[in-house]
Amino acid sequence: MRIDLHTHSNVSDGTETPSELMRAASAAGLDVVALTDHDQTSGWDEAAAQARKLGLGFVPGMEITCQDAHGISVHLLSYLHDPTYQPLLDELDRALNSRIIRARRIVDLLAEDYPISWDLVGEHCLPGSTVGRPHIADALVTAGVVENRNEAFANILSSRSRYYVSHPAVNPATAVQLVREAGGVPVFAHPKASARGRVVPDSTFYEMIEAGLAGVEVHHRDNTAEGRSWLLELAAEHDLIVTGSSDYHGTGKLNRLGENLTEPDMLQRIIAEGTGTQASM
Repeated sequence: MRIDLHTHSNVSDGTETPSELMRAASAAGLDVVALTDHDQTSGWDEAAAQARKLGLGFVPGMEITCQDAHGISVHLLSYLHDPTYQPLLDELDRALNSRIIRARRIVDLLAEDYPISWDLVGEHCLPGSTVGRPHIADALVTAGVVENRNEAFANILSSRSRYYVSHPAVNPATAVQLVREAGGVPVFAHPKASARGRVVPDSTFYEMIEAGLAGVEVHHRDNTAEGRSWLLELAAEHDLIVTGSSDYHGTGKLNRLGENLTEPDMLQRIIAEGTGTQASM
């Protein structure tokens, strides 16, 4: 069974609709796929309906933007949570507002040197989608500044760039608690992806585990080999779920569906722990 538990549609920063994403997953030979748009669940119904038509198993999910006490970005995957749980929705609303403020500031800085505007960025977002740096990257591509998103993130939009703007976000341990309260299963996404920027210290992992962290995304292209080994040891020590995923964004990134996979027994643990909503298998 081929299981990919981390994908994005154009509800957040992917380039395909939820239906198109499910068709791409089927064409890639996947058996089960999760939709995990950033801070959004509005693509679930469309994706689930298309998955049923294609005979795909579907796992509803989301990727929550967090920041630890050291100011380091953390992405938390949430599976099978209740999408109507108000305390979590309130936190997501705050995150969305801060992302918009951040994105506007980045665009203002970029506009000093490049032919980019907020209106141009808006052309790359669906109404109601989560605005983020990937949409700014797409605008830079349209403006002819870079060839693709990867080039944008490697240079202009990297955390080392003068155009980088940080933003406040929920503490990851608090996010873990909220996901658990919503009946969800929290998994730390690409936690050893040093190429993306600073990696959290061990203390952040232990705080998240204490709060109820269920698993870690070990098999991801951005985790280092040493990081994967460390994560496997951590998972064994604390009986954490181990996942593997593509983090697919359509044409937005080089990541390909099914390039990393989750073992069936680990998916079963997620399904057993999730009580907020159901997977369709």
